Amino acid sequence: MKIDTNARYQASHEYARKEAAASGGFEIVVGISDHAQESLGDIVFVELPAAGKVLKKGEAFGVVESVKAASDLYAPVSGKVVAANEALSGDPSLVNKDCYGSGWMIRVAPTDPAEWNALLDAAAYEKEAGKE
Repeated sequence: MKIDTNARYQASHEYARKEAAASGGFEIVVGISDHAQESLGDIVFVELPAAGKVLKKGEAFGVVESVKAASDLYAPVSGKVVAANEALSGDPSLVNKDCYGSGWMIRVAPTDPAEWNALLDAAAYEKEAGKE
């Protein structure tokens, strides 16, 4: 299991990574962890929200479907979606190939940056994911 040590995680296996925003400040890049994509198997479809959608921490923002199952995706932070990874509509397998890179799902402008700090750090997530 690969873990991005620069990211924070939810127990539901979404990651949140701070990255510089073009407008200054930072945005949160959201996707599913390597553990999650591995558990799901071959990803065949990803449904993501349009830019502009406002999310609340913990609410479902999309769906990922694999040959095994469909799973809701949950927002790790509250904020406004500034971009969705449109490449996933043509090639959802990017999530399997590079979940922390080209397989990212959405970028969020957070409304409460402290929510990021409340997520699991890499070590805590590795311990949590290892229980499954």
